Amino acid sequence: MHQQSDVAQERTHIALMDGVEKFQTSTLKRTDTREKIVLPTPQDVAAEKTEKALIAGIEHFDTSKLKHTETQEKNPLPDKEVVLQERTHQTLLNGVEHFDKTTMKHTKTTEKVVLPDKTVIEQEKGQRNLISGIENFDSSKLKHAETQEKNPLPTKEIIDQEKKA
Repeated sequence: MHQQSDVAQERTHIALMDGVEKFQTSTLKRTDTREKIVLPTPQDVAAEKTEKALIAGIEHFDTSKLKHTETQEKNPLPDKEVVLQERTHQTLLNGVEHFDKTTMKHTKTTEKVVLPDKTVIEQEKGQRNLISGIENFDSSKLKHAETQEKNPLPTKEIIDQEKKA
């Protein structure tokens, strides 16, 4: 059965190929081809009109209506000195960050202890004695003293008499 369908398909194919090969173009009728033009939608027309109006407005713009203004540069570019300073700073940072420690030589540091001279030592001893004398002061060794006013304040009666005079 499979073989019969293959034979049938082959015959149909041969018949179609014969028809195409032996086709006579003289049997065809002459016709004119008409192209159908798709009209734009109302939205397309409106968009095109506004675009044309904008372009016409730009083309016929009167520049004499513009006012003169001074431009103020808000973010000026750095001058040569600033660029040079930044480059120097960056070079120094790179030198410190990528420093090769293997090029260094080993050294031993000697610490010198500078002792104060005799006058400084004597001044410090005097200050310590003064401070300890103040801290260890015995107030019981003080003598009792009477305070005498040499310029006494005036009494109320004296003030009243001066006001009346």
